[in-house]
Amino acid sequence: MQHGGTARPRANLGRVVDDLGATLLELVHGDPDRPGEISAVVFHDPLDQPVMPPHALVLGIGVEAGHVAALLRTLGHQNAAALVLRAPVPLTDEVRAAADEASVAVLGLRRGAAWGHLGEMLRSLLNQGTGGGSAEEESLGGLPAGDLFAVANAIAALLDAPITIEDRNSRVLAFSGRQDEADPSRVETILGRQVPERYARVLHERGVFRDLLRSDQMVFIDPIPDRMGGFRVPRVAISVRAGDEVLGSIWAAVPAPLSDERNEALREAAKLVALHMLRVRAGADVQRRMRADLLSTALEGGVGAGEALERLGLSGQPLLVLGVALDERGLRYDHSDSAAVVHDRQSLSDAFALHLSAVHPRSTAAAIGAVTYGLVPMTGAAEKAETRAVRILQDFLDRVGERLPPITAVGPVALDLSDVAHSRSCVDRVLRVLRDGRIHRRIGRFDELQGEALVSELRDLATARSEEPTGALARLLDYDRRHRANLVQTLRAWLDAFGDVVVASESVAVHQNTFRYRLRRVAEIGQCDLGDPDQRFAMMVQLRVLRVDPPSGNGRRPSAS
Repeated sequence: MQHGGTARPRANLGRVVDDLGATLLELVHGDPDRPGEISAVVFHDPLDQPVMPPHALVLGIGVEAGHVAALLRTLGHQNAAALVLRAPVPLTDEVRAAADEASVAVLGLRRGAAWGHLGEMLRSLLNQGTGGGSAEEESLGGLPAGDLFAVANAIAALLDAPITIEDRNSRVLAFSGRQDEADPSRVETILGRQVPERYARVLHERGVFRDLLRSDQMVFIDPIPDRMGGFRVPRVAISVRAGDEVLGSIWAAVPAPLSDERNEALREAAKLVALHMLRVRAGADVQRRMRADLLSTALEGGVGAGEALERLGLSGQPLLVLGVALDERGLRYDHSDSAAVVHDRQSLSDAFALHLSAVHPRSTAAAIGAVTYGLVPMTGAAEKAETRAVRILQDFLDRVGERLPPITAVGPVALDLSDVAHSRSCVDRVLRVLRDGRIHRRIGRFDELQGEALVSELRDLATARSEEPTGALARLLDYDRRHRANLVQTLRAWLDAFGDVVVASESVAVHQNTFRYRLRRVAEIGQCDLGDPDQRFAMMVQLRVLRVDPPSGNGRRPSAS
């Protein structure tokens, strides 16, 4: 099916099937031309039914064959537009009847395509041109501003060849129809949303990427022979530029070098693609800044918070406040490469926003500094809300994996406007605890970590005041340094074991009698009463909060005194 001009539908099911069909999706059953725009992309969760607006596109991850018909009937009551299942879809007579009765189309996701990739592509397709103004109000070259799929199809018609539009990192931003006329490597590229590593390595060796960066001329790429026979159709590529900045590239699968006329058409098309890519970037930046400003105002509380929540569509309802930050300890950055940190933070933020949009269509997320905060309308009973929030974050961690390792936090349920700022503060305090690394976990709840949060804040206060140990602990530290003894270690082990000498002695690998002797020396040297709960608590706080370094060794065995 061909499309042309601004008459092309913006976000209906037919558009999705047309642009993503054959390569990512296939229409298994139903009518793709059912009227109405797709309102949201929602991930189906059998344990926690998502709230979805009418005419949503539902991604049925892991739905078992025997449950498809029942799910279709449920989606029919919710007026969903379509259900996407992993191919091959079990299209039984019961499934057909359920789909017809529910008026819900059934689509199949090709094997090899990731659900996260499909979600990103759908978001890109459905959000085209929403950065400001409508498609009818703004167009570039006769095509809706920012609609890279429409541009790709237009270029494919000009060159009579399947097209992909890619960013600087060879990630596919959009593609035209007729990809089946290319070769298996092109399909693999689209399914993985990136040029496969084995081909990218050869392209680097041939200097293709270097030529694209240095020149605005066409680059012809001969087939890349391999045992799989994947890259067997030649390519023509050209960089997409905005002044000196390279925004990406256009790739056409062609049987032979282009004619002069088509070369010129591709050069002109690259200029048009640059305008659309800048429009997409500008729209995304505007939306991101506006969403971040509104979310920041709502999370801070005070004047304007109520209006900000109303503009976000989240006023007058209980909310879950979530926080996500990049765990930079697990990533090895060059100290001078701040751009890599910013890029990874933004990638994580975008992934989290996409995840929340699938959880609840009215949720919102935005990066404020190094943390991405999310607001999700609460569904179900309040006492189970934080458990549901933990499950949302665990699903996100499972999807993201270890390439961008996050730490995440859940604040108390915000039942009204006044609770939102408090919940955000709790999220910040939990992330602070997780960032310290003393607790090895990726998800934290404030009700579980309040004690650790208080200790962390005491550490900050002590550091700001340059506090040093005093009293009994100072006397023990001085003795250990002068005599290379283990009295502070003994005290810490005994306090940690709650006074259990057997457990404490095992933790420091000494005999119980030796440990008891050292404990008596702690009381003597420290001039303290270990039977006094106030003194014990004071020393526990000092050991937890203050910097207490063990004595430096000089090669001799520690004294038992």
